[in-house]
Amino acid sequence: MPPVPDGSRARLAWRCRRGMKELDLLLLGWFQAQFEGAAEAERAQFESLLELPDPLLARYLLAGEQPEQPERAAVVRAVMTRSRIMLPAGPSGNLPPVGRL
Repeated sequence: MPPVPDGSRARLAWRCRRGMKELDLLLLGWFQAQFEGAAEAERAQFESLLELPDPLLARYLLAGEQPEQPERAAVVRAVMTRSRIMLPAGPSGNLPPVGRL
């Protein structure tokens, strides 16, 4: 894969910042750890994921809702499973409810 130009990389990193800590951690974590080595199609799907409104992203990445589009579902799974950043677990070992990090 060709490297992402610095200006484009900075813009994409900025788009990963959503204002909701949980989304920021997941999106930035995947972007920093995986984007450079991802296939062009996966990069494009990740960029299209960043176009979605925050409530829909939260449903996909935090509430476990699955997108209907197979390509989008694949990138959601990739973000969830390959992000280096892990959200802290609650007392039961499960992820804490949204807003309770």
